[in-house]
Amino acid sequence: MQIIPALDLLGNDAVRLEQGDYDRVLFRQPIEEFMGRIVATNPPLIHIVDLQGARDGALRTDVVRRCVNVSHGIPLQVSGGIRSTEAAHEALDAGASRVIVGTAVWVDEASLARFVRSLGERLVVAFDVKDGQLAVRGWVESTGLGVDEALERCLREGVTRLHVTAIERDGTMRGPDLALYEKVCASGIAVVAAGGVRDDDDVAALERAGCEAAVMGLGYLARLGLSLDQ
Repeated sequence: MQIIPALDLLGNDAVRLEQGDYDRVLFRQPIEEFMGRIVATNPPLIHIVDLQGARDGALRTDVVRRCVNVSHGIPLQVSGGIRSTEAAHEALDAGASRVIVGTAVWVDEASLARFVRSLGERLVVAFDVKDGQLAVRGWVESTGLGVDEALERCLREGVTRLHVTAIERDGTMRGPDLALYEKVCASGIAVVAAGGVRDDDDVAALERAGCEAAVMGLGYLARLGLSLDQ
């Protein structure tokens, strides 16, 4: 069970938002400064979310490179603003190990199939759930797709890994939505869980649910005895 720290980006800063709300910023710090704090813990992987890219619909390749340059060789999974297979390959060429794509893969089944063919196991499909449906475009729009229908699409197209976020729990430190993760893990697709993961007990619960990894934001620092400002 991997524990993966999250680095959310807005402008030139690392930030923490509450429930994905761009108007509810809990914390800001320059990218390189916060990245350095994460790298010092030597995690197996770092989860990079360019919130600005997700909202604006454009990959910021320069930001990916900035993160790679201070990662000291730690693999990065990158998301935010990847709206085409070309942009996905640009992120990989900039140094990302794998990419998370949400909005562009949920346009229709042909789009999902195209990304799977182009990227294979370097693709992680974003499975961001709010009110029982998948959300896209920086979590501000609903696809109208329910969890079961979205899972059926992924199984048909051969998706190998999902990044599943319970949006209502994100940034709240309220614990993960275990019922959601149990349902998705039952599909047999590998699951990276995110949203409200607080501590080792939550990580253990997610492992029992069948997840292969957990992404932690505020909780990652808390389990190390650190605060956002340290």
